[in-house]
Amino acid sequence: MRRIVMAMTLAAMPGMAVAQQGDAAAGQRVYNQCRACHTVDQGGRNGVGPNLFGIVGRRAGSVEGFRYSANLRELGAEDLTWTEDRLRAYVANPKAVVPRGSMSYAGLRNETMINDLMAYLTSLR
Repeated sequence: MRRIVMAMTLAAMPGMAVAQQGDAAAGQRVYNQCRACHTVDQGGRNGVGPNLFGIVGRRAGSVEGFRYSANLRELGAEDLTWTEDRLRAYVANPKAVVPRGSMSYAGLRNETMINDLMAYLTSLR
C-alpha cells in the first residue's frame, strides 16, 4: 500500500511529470495498441477494458457496468482521479500505479508516444 501511495503522490505532484506537448493525431495511432481492449466512443461499450472516452479527470473505477479489479475499485473509493500525470504513470507502468490490477499491458516506454497518447486521450471530451 505504501508503494501505491508513493506512486500516486509522485504522479500528482506538479512538475514531476514533464508536461510536454503531444500530437493528438499521432496519439490516435498510438491508441491502436489499446483498441484490442478499450473503446473510445462517447457512450461506447466496454471491452476487456473500460471505455476511455472522458478518462482524463474521471474518478478511477467509475465506468458503469465495467467489472474492475478489487485494487482499482479500492483506489477509486479513495478518490483516485485519472489526471494526465497519473495516466502517464499508469500507461508507462500500470503495476506501479495499480499493483494488483488486472491490466495485462506491461507499459509504454517511449516518452514521445506517451505525450502523443495523452494529447489524444485529453481530446476525448
